[in-house]
Amino acid sequence: MNDQVIRGELRDQRFPGDSRGVIFDRARLSNVDFSGLRFTGFLAYGTEFEGCDFSGVAFERPLLGSTGTGLDGRPWDGLSWPQTVYRNCTFGRTRFPAQTYFGNVRFEGCRFDRSRLRDQTATFEAEFVDCVFTGRVHNVNFWGRPDGDHDALGRERNAFTGNDFTAAELEHVAFLHIDLRAQRFPGPPGYALLDRIADRVQAVLPLVDGWPDERHREEARFALNHLADRAGVDNDDQALVSPARMGRKLPPALREELFAALRRTTTDTADGRAASPPGPGPAAR
Repeated sequence: MNDQVIRGELRDQRFPGDSRGVIFDRARLSNVDFSGLRFTGFLAYGTEFEGCDFSGVAFERPLLGSTGTGLDGRPWDGLSWPQTVYRNCTFGRTRFPAQTYFGNVRFEGCRFDRSRLRDQTATFEAEFVDCVFTGRVHNVNFWGRPDGDHDALGRERNAFTGNDFTAAELEHVAFLHIDLRAQRFPGPPGYALLDRIADRVQAVLPLVDGWPDERHREEARFALNHLADRAGVDNDDQALVSPARMGRKLPPALREELFAALRRTTTDTADGRAASPPGPGPAAR
């Protein structure tokens, strides 16, 4: 095996590696600079990364929170799955390939600054706490309930709280079984965090019925009913709503009309705001 294996501790240094594969086996890394490196393989098992810089890193086949399969030449026993933690790390313009396997991983206080977060749906066990996201986030799932064997993970819920998306462009991003009120989102005119989605949809449907074009009516009804269904199943009848979710085949003016109607039908979860503007301290909620 040609992969570089890291055990023990690395502190306050440039990572001593090259572009080949690397395995972190129950290692501890603090203030290690990975910036600009390219990894053909990257496997982390039961490892802690503290204050590390992954800016400009290009991952080809990352296993960010691996089960450890194959480390000792044996398959995973399925009994325990030590978590890998990235704490106060920077991911600036980091390149994650589509369908990156996140695994049992926890990001605490990390910054994803214009990273390539696209088509990331294999995130079932990933936890995010007090992280900041900027730039485009496209087709990503965030899960409040892990998939698979909860006994091996040692938990039945993923921590997902205090994350700041106020400077992010969210496109086809799903927050599944997550308390949306515990996050910070961009607000109007582009987004609104709303409660009582089912009631709002029922209040807006008569508006749609008055539109002259049947194709537009059908598209709007489908989009609104889908929004209500998913909010009820995924987020306790709450949703982060944007004009883009009002029906992709609708003219922009009609999408904006629906978005405005949903916002004014009842009280939203943040008293008319999706989130407070960023400040020097944590947002008051």
